[in-house]
Amino acid sequence: MTSLLAQLRDRVALALAAAFGDEFADTDPLVAPTNNPQFGDYQANVAMSLAKPLKQKPRDIAQQIVDRLEVDDLCTPPAIAGPGFINLTLRPEFLSEQLQACQGDPRLGIEPVKRLQRIVVDFSSPNIAKEMHVGHLRSTIIGDCLARVLEWRGHDVLRLNHVGDWGTQFGMLIAYLREAYPEALRTANALALGDLVTLYRQAKKRFDEDDTFRETARTEVVTLQSGAEDSLRAWQLLCEQSRIAFQLVYDLLDVSLNERGESFYNPMLPDVVRDLDRLGLLKTDRGAQVVFLEGFTNKEGDPLPLIVKKSDGGYNYATTDLAALCFRIQRDGADRIIYVTDAGQANHFAQVFQVARRAGWLPATVGVVHVPFGLVCGPDGKKLKTRSGDTVRLQDLLDEAIARARQDLDRRLQAEERDESEGFRNAVARAVGIGAVKYADLSQNRTSDYIFSYDKMLALQGNTAPYLLYAYVRVQGISRKGGIDFTQLADSAAIALTEATELILAKHLLQLDTAIAAVEEELLPNRLCQYLFELSQKFNQFYDRCPILQAAEPARTSRLALADLTARTLKLGLSLLGISVLERM
Repeated sequence: MTSLLAQLRDRVALALAAAFGDEFADTDPLVAPTNNPQFGDYQANVAMSLAKPLKQKPRDIAQQIVDRLEVDDLCTPPAIAGPGFINLTLRPEFLSEQLQACQGDPRLGIEPVKRLQRIVVDFSSPNIAKEMHVGHLRSTIIGDCLARVLEWRGHDVLRLNHVGDWGTQFGMLIAYLREAYPEALRTANALALGDLVTLYRQAKKRFDEDDTFRETARTEVVTLQSGAEDSLRAWQLLCEQSRIAFQLVYDLLDVSLNERGESFYNPMLPDVVRDLDRLGLLKTDRGAQVVFLEGFTNKEGDPLPLIVKKSDGGYNYATTDLAALCFRIQRDGADRIIYVTDAGQANHFAQVFQVARRAGWLPATVGVVHVPFGLVCGPDGKKLKTRSGDTVRLQDLLDEAIARARQDLDRRLQAEERDESEGFRNAVARAVGIGAVKYADLSQNRTSDYIFSYDKMLALQGNTAPYLLYAYVRVQGISRKGGIDFTQLADSAAIALTEATELILAKHLLQLDTAIAAVEEELLPNRLCQYLFELSQKFNQFYDRCPILQAAEPARTSRLALADLTARTLKLGLSLLGISVLERM
């Protein structure tokens, strides 16, 4: 089913061509949903943009478009308002037909995109030997949401976890463990990740203060990079220990990833430098091999260099990212590559993309985009920290959300004198707690910082996951109370829209495709969150003002169908956010 917006744009475009000639057939008709219902459901604003080229008054242009606009099957007669706005109001009969077409369709009438792509989404990316912290929250949640939306649209998505599993820090850690805890380098699971993090801090302190140890650590790096068997074995054990801890968090968040860390690209780094040299892009600057960037300058106005090989012969993040970019294009066959990292890396990626383009590795046919996000802040508006000033462990943050959701649930059940099993309480607490954390993040414009507040995100009112989940649960409650099997209702129920709240809800239900398409194009999950929040509000208004089970036929069946479509839309939308629904709360 073609979206309402697309249908209206096509009709206005045809009217434009009929009125002013085929040269205007490709003119954007500027059709969009209205913000105020008194101006109809949609508005075409193209007349104002054509005033200058046509040398006519916008209102006269609008009239000529309306005279040729064939939308009787979709809309009531179009109206011209103000200087030349064309207001379009959908017919209730047309809305009913569209909703009935969605019944029984698991995709709710939304077809997969016609032009499918191979898309790489690079997200999460924790560092080996370090615990995942609140800084990984946004990358993991946003990246997973974008991958879910793109997968549902029909694209072939490769979810990549570019973990930090290579570099000088491993020489430092392995050298320290050889002295302090040699058993950890011989036996799997000898250390928990928390212990490993503590030892890492101790190793770093020793590295900074002890010249002899620093030299030992650097020698260990060379040994590791040369492929010495015992060093590689120690490195693999450290990586595996971290993976176990990471997976606990990913399982809790219901996030799937394919790990391909920095070490994967290590053998390709010499070729990156060699090719840049062959292409004449490589220069020597203070002993380092660099590419001087266009449009990036230092305080003196001189071009900034992107270092691809350090003066000591080592490589850095830029070299690895260039190798990864080449591999993803040449071997993975990517049409589009999406990097989900904090806003502070914007310049880094702009520089890497520039060098890749100048080298001819990044063709115009491949889209690359950095998806930046802001900070998770505490009540003081600063980066979220523990009371002692440490970075908040992600596992602790999620466990706290579940614990608070459980406390809220227990209080509510006690007040309602409901006796529920321990299994029910734990399942609801986990779904609500994790869902609340995800939704609180995704509902923000990702480019902004946001204040992390358990109280706000767990509230049953407002733009929160519990509010949306409760709207879904309401429909399931109707099913239980009335003994309704919605699956039997799906294919046969006629939908009649006679009440104002029914019409408002129906129109919003049919805008789901527009919300999902906006996320695909703009990579802003809050577009979908806002749609689902407004859907929940409109459903609750309908639920409060229109009797459902008590209504006489045919209104009863019609309203049951509307409720079921709302629940299915909420379930689909929340699943694209990575949030599970509940049958009862």
